[in-house]
Amino acid sequence: MTIAYWCIFITALLPYLWVYVAKSSGERYNNHAPREWQAKQTNPRSVRAHAAHLNGFESFPVFVAGVLMAQAVGIAPTMISTLALIYTVARIFHGVFYVADKPPLRSLAWLVGFLAALALIVLAALRVS
Repeated sequence: MTIAYWCIFITALLPYLWVYVAKSSGERYNNHAPREWQAKQTNPRSVRAHAAHLNGFESFPVFVAGVLMAQAVGIAPTMISTLALIYTVARIFHGVFYVADKPPLRSLAWLVGFLAALALIVLAALRVS
């Protein structure tokens, strides 16, 4: 299960990578009013990196729930690890494609990651029922 737990750790940190990119890509960062600062950004890279940051937080709970549910009902650790790796790699590419302004690839990466997270939940639900 170590691989899946490391994937949780990595994907927990990804939003902070993207917000770092957002802050370093815009005008001089103002830590006194970070939300207002971000709202005023016009640099497209900063705006896209911030969106990747928010999307990382939105996606994370579904993934964590899937890993923990699958583990709780006894899904094979290799299956959990495989799906966790797929999710993690997809989320890395999602952020890269978001910042690089590649919408079709970004959407594909999002879909692959989301399906991997959902697969963990479905596997757990099927095992319980």
